[in-house]
Amino acid sequence: MSTLSSQIVNALRAAGEPTRLRILALLRRGDLAVGELVQILGQSQPRLSHHLKTLANAGLVERLPEGAWVFYRAVAKGWGRRLLDGIFDEIDLGSGEFAHDELDLSKVRRTRATSAEAYFGDIAEDWDNLRALHFPNEAIEQALLEIAGPGPHHRVIDLGTGTGRMLTLFSPLADEAEGLDLSHQMLTVARANLARAGVTNARVRQGDVCATPFETSSADLVIIHQLLHYIEDPASVMAEAARILNPGGQLLIVDFAPHDLDFLRSEHGHRRLGFRHEDMAEWAATSGLSLPPPRQFKPPKALKQGLSVYVWNAAPGAKRQEVAA
Repeated sequence: MSTLSSQIVNALRAAGEPTRLRILALLRRGDLAVGELVQILGQSQPRLSHHLKTLANAGLVERLPEGAWVFYRAVAKGWGRRLLDGIFDEIDLGSGEFAHDELDLSKVRRTRATSAEAYFGDIAEDWDNLRALHFPNEAIEQALLEIAGPGPHHRVIDLGTGTGRMLTLFSPLADEAEGLDLSHQMLTVARANLARAGVTNARVRQGDVCATPFETSSADLVIIHQLLHYIEDPASVMAEAARILNPGGQLLIVDFAPHDLDFLRSEHGHRRLGFRHEDMAEWAATSGLSLPPPRQFKPPKALKQGLSVYVWNAAPGAKRQEVAA
């Protein structure tokens, strides 16, 4: 028996157990932590952890550590995805235990939404004050959609996804989308926002934007939205974005123009007070990207001090430069 045949046999054995089949049905609707599965299925954590380990070893489930939490996700590609599609095409998910699980899943999602609202309640004033310093987000978002084009984009990756806003914005134009962020709290917000917006083709996971878990040349649109000013080494993020971008893809970068609002460094954790195009272009060239001058959005005229926003549209094409030792 071939290696693939053995893998498929093991996967069928793993899926062919009632609780594991219910777990797979739930994970196909979105990522869930072990504790959330405990709430939905009413079984002990050790028991469910054993089931999840079996499914992961069989190649049907992916394990996603997130701080003290561990989330699980149904496999999204390859023979495992095709196998699950075939199984669940034959199952009535609107009856029996599957229907009860769906109701309990809704309760878990409401709990997530409540947690997200509480988090934003704590930071809402600072968040709103920062938004008021620059051009309206709605207009910037419209520009991003225009620059990216109508698609369809096969795969969109959002580095530093935060609240998941870019995933919500671009999901109608994408076959699939995925966001990466280091903050568990922000990922909680993102998951709640995606569920509230009814987005089903976008997911988030925890990870380092300088060393992502994504395959080389795996995305045709990568977004870095208001992230680089928090990063110690922005060039490394751009290099990682270039690595995961496919040869015909686009990289959208949104960040601030140079400014002197030093309170953003001391009160909001900004490491850099904006970016010159010359610096961005140098980092892009080092990563093998072509970076034309950005589109600029100036702050509201009524402000005595404000922030200009730059939107860059990079693409593979420049000869990659060697970095001096």
